[in-house]
Amino acid sequence: MPICGGQNEGARMTAGMTGPIAYITGEYPKVSHTFIQREIMALRALGITVVTASVRRPDPKTVVGAEQQAEARATFGVIEAARSPLRLLAAHGRMIRRSPSRWLRAFHLAWKTRAPGVKSTLYQLFYALEAGVLADHLLSQGVTHLHNHFGDASGNLTLITAHMAGLPFSITLHGPTVFFEPYRWHLGVKTQRAAFIACISHYCRSQAMLFSAEADWGKLRIVHCGIRPEAYRQAGGEGGHMVFVGRLEPVKGVPLLLEAFARIAATHPGARLTIAGDGGVRARLMARAEALGLADRIHFPGYLDEGQVADLLASADMMVLPSFAEGLPVVLMEAMASGLPVIATQIAGVPELVVDGVSGLIVPPGDVAGLARAMDRLLADADLRAAMGQAGRAQVLAQHDIRAEAAWLAALFAGRGQGLRPEVHPEDIP
Repeated sequence: MPICGGQNEGARMTAGMTGPIAYITGEYPKVSHTFIQREIMALRALGITVVTASVRRPDPKTVVGAEQQAEARATFGVIEAARSPLRLLAAHGRMIRRSPSRWLRAFHLAWKTRAPGVKSTLYQLFYALEAGVLADHLLSQGVTHLHNHFGDASGNLTLITAHMAGLPFSITLHGPTVFFEPYRWHLGVKTQRAAFIACISHYCRSQAMLFSAEADWGKLRIVHCGIRPEAYRQAGGEGGHMVFVGRLEPVKGVPLLLEAFARIAATHPGARLTIAGDGGVRARLMARAEALGLADRIHFPGYLDEGQVADLLASADMMVLPSFAEGLPVVLMEAMASGLPVIATQIAGVPELVVDGVSGLIVPPGDVAGLARAMDRLLADADLRAAMGQAGRAQVLAQHDIRAEAAWLAALFAGRGQGLRPEVHPEDIP
């Protein structure tokens, strides 16, 4: 079932909508969540009004570029607003006057969905207090639907806020962290109460099915994260430039990448590695590169905005992502859109995106030798790199164009989306 079909498709998809959509995440906007901003922009391009809220203000160093800075200024800060006693009391007073029974039931819902322990109970109380401020703000904006990304702590706030405000809500599930503690985050309750759950991959959906009632499985839809294909030009590296883009945290497995690069550095003297991003282990990784005697061949540029990432990919020959846990990495989509072959680990939804031997190479997570062999194979074969790069680009254009994904989301928001995932053809995208 095509979901797009011409210049009037955006209007058709939004015909059932009666007001703005609100997006809420734990921290928005930030460079590591550019895909959320991209999704919001694509929905706005379809004529949908999207207002944004963030539980916490992100660290200013993670808000990169003029576009993100403008988005940050326009985003409602929940904790920031709730810290004002007068605003907190006034918001809850208005919510009580709107519906005292719904206000009480929202606090009861917060109590029922608390995790064990005093600390978790206190957090749920804070979420309920914050929910009054957020609900009051959303209703003042005329919001008719609340959407959350990730489903963990900000999902708890979304659940309580939606109930207090009397609004339908939905959640995009990514994984992997929310699936590490599904009962703590009450995924079954959220699925039961949600209008729908957007799962970014079949793997993600299967995990959501595991922790929800069979009667609710029909709410679990596949909505891919997407990229803007026009933002990525064909890569034109010189044969030896490998890149990693992502948070520099233990889950990304970057120490293995350094070890694998050290193994192939001697036999590929022209090889170099760029590790773009920042995080808690950056200093340790830089020290390790120095200890390996490779500091002159490994570059750490820090955080890059979307345009800078596109420029980096255009100069590269392959993307390497040795993660231990992922959802479905958008950075792989960006690399594939640039015509790069990718090396990634066999985890979660990655094999749904990267076809081993066709658009890239899949290696077992934690396998330094396997990672080094994959890097060596691609470095030695320009024709293979080119063929994989073209196959990967075709895959991303067909399945991860943000315009098509936004149109599908618009249909779901309007209550018109049918089926698990519609059939989408690139030629149907307006």
